Amino acid sequence: MKKIYNNLNIDNLLKTDWFKQFDENQKKVIMVGLEDNLNVFIYAKPEFDWRQMNEIREGLRKNLDISWYAKPEFDYYQMKIIKSGLKESLDVSIYAKSDFCLEQMREIRLGLEDNLNVSIYAKPEFDGEQMEQIRFGLMNNLDVSVYAKTEFDWEQMLQIRCGLEDNLDISIYAKKEIFSYKMFKIREKLLKERTL
Repeated sequence: MKKIYNNLNIDNLLKTDWFKQFDENQKKVIMVGLEDNLNVFIYAKPEFDWRQMNEIREGLRKNLDISWYAKPEFDYYQMKIIKSGLKESLDVSIYAKSDFCLEQMREIRLGLEDNLNVSIYAKPEFDGEQMEQIRFGLMNNLDVSVYAKTEFDWEQMLQIRCGLEDNLDISIYAKKEIFSYKMFKIREKLLKERTL
């Protein structure tokens, strides 16, 4: 039987105090890694829950650079988003940061997939919904600089983006002090006036 750690084989390793510190789900992920001849010591750490361990194990199995996400500060979902970017050969260095929550990471990854200039919105001060509105604008080749500002919430950004898509004079309502519902009403009025 293959020796894997301090001359221990798998059966003997499973009897150690080291292995006993893990819960049943963690033990299962460690066992699968051992069966796949992976270096389980990269992820077999108490600070990782079993889902995090599994994401790291899958990355090891696919020969991905798991150093980008094999960090306890990333939850399982964040690890999954970073891992998917690695599988797609995206530049994960842009979003594999603990400053970003899951939704922000997702929006940055989606922008990278579409070859967008994500540097415009890959900033922790934008929440995921704001990033989405900026990404939609970039996808439609709009001048997002008009609304890619933290002073606008995502609903205001939506109204400004829709106005740009409709070729309206958004300068009338693209003001931080105008709430999104009022922006919506102004935009509707501008659309009606244009069709008269």
